[in-house]
Amino acid sequence: MSSTSAESNRLTPGARKAVVAGTIGTLIEWYDYALYGAAASLVINHLFFPDLVPSAGVLAAFATFAVGFFVRPLGGVIISQIGDRVGRKPAMILSVALMGGATVLMGLLPGAASIGVLAPLLLILLRLIQGFGAGAELAGAITLIAEYAPRRRRGLYTAIPNAATAGGSALATLAFLAVSGLPDDVLLSWGWRVPFLISAVLFVIALYIRNRLDETPEYVAAMKSATERRQREQLPLRELFRDSWRLVLLGFLSITGHNAWAYLLNTFALSYLTTTIGLARTEALIPVLIAAFTGMLLCPFLGLAADRFGYRQVFILGASFAIVWVVPLFLGLSSGNVIIATIVMALAFGLGFGAMAGAQGAMLVNLFPVRYRFSGVAVARELNGVLIAGPTPFIASGLVLLGNQTPWLVCGYLVLCCAATIGAVLAIGRAGDVSADEPVGS
Repeated sequence: MSSTSAESNRLTPGARKAVVAGTIGTLIEWYDYALYGAAASLVINHLFFPDLVPSAGVLAAFATFAVGFFVRPLGGVIISQIGDRVGRKPAMILSVALMGGATVLMGLLPGAASIGVLAPLLLILLRLIQGFGAGAELAGAITLIAEYAPRRRRGLYTAIPNAATAGGSALATLAFLAVSGLPDDVLLSWGWRVPFLISAVLFVIALYIRNRLDETPEYVAAMKSATERRQREQLPLRELFRDSWRLVLLGFLSITGHNAWAYLLNTFALSYLTTTIGLARTEALIPVLIAAFTGMLLCPFLGLAADRFGYRQVFILGASFAIVWVVPLFLGLSSGNVIIATIVMALAFGLGFGAMAGAQGAMLVNLFPVRYRFSGVAVARELNGVLIAGPTPFIASGLVLLGNQTPWLVCGYLVLCCAATIGAVLAIGRAGDVSADEPVGS
């Protein structure tokens, strides 16, 4: 590589700040969501739905988990419009403020034993606020970073916030592992609150860093040009669906397998190990924790591989691995052996999740021009989130019950989702002049 080429691949100080700001915000988003997922698996049913039998209580807890995703598209649309019309910075500040504030308040909620039916209603309200803010978080992070990063390294640098999704899951699992060994009465009285309240530290750090951000040079240049052409007055969402609706649809379908796989691993697996297999809380948390760290470590390397070999190729490789690995995954989980469960989970997170998350960011941002890029990524991601990501733990729990406590219907569900991903990613390459493997101009 020539010195000029090597220089062009380096991050500027502003770009490094963007990577840190985007990554910490995404870490908070997924800490919040994985934290609630872990709580839904272990304590939410006891605290907020104490009158239901255990299996119904778990379903109710996962239903509240899914509720947060129902409002994510609305949050994604509204906040991304701010990001495309006003600037990336105010949108990113609003997103993290809503997420972080709602999570801290969850840690202060009284349970049903204290305030009755008001407890689950307040829980649902906070999940809605959390989901509204999270609707634009990862889309904003990868958009911000992509517009600062060297174009030949978009895969690597947009993989970092995607890796933070696994890192947030790992931190949330670690936080619950730290309190899960407490006696049940202590855990259900105040112990479960500690991981929620700890998120206040991350929240304050993220707000401080994002407040010091500058707008991306690519966005500033695009908006100057758009103003000269009087395009800035147009609603970005209107332009998006007028000019790029096919790419929105393909982007939506492309992350179906990724979302199903991610939420089977970081949310449903914990419930499956404790409720269906009967492992103790601390035993079940260990495989999830190690697997999440594995995914976090491998994701940037697979993003770098996507820069070299193509974003679509690496994405398809990850989805194909998930199809092949889902049966060994559940066989390993069903063994009840912590070591075996850890191995199959680590491979699932490291290779399946790592490849799809590593390639996803660059592929999505390259689909849309700058003036409505934030909106395009947010709409594609969050519409899929409300239909696939959020409901997946609930769907999987229902399929286990329908399958007489066996996981094979869940395996079929995952295969269908990953097949949709492969088909969509292949179609992206035939969608016209826009290539998911090449940068797109504004």
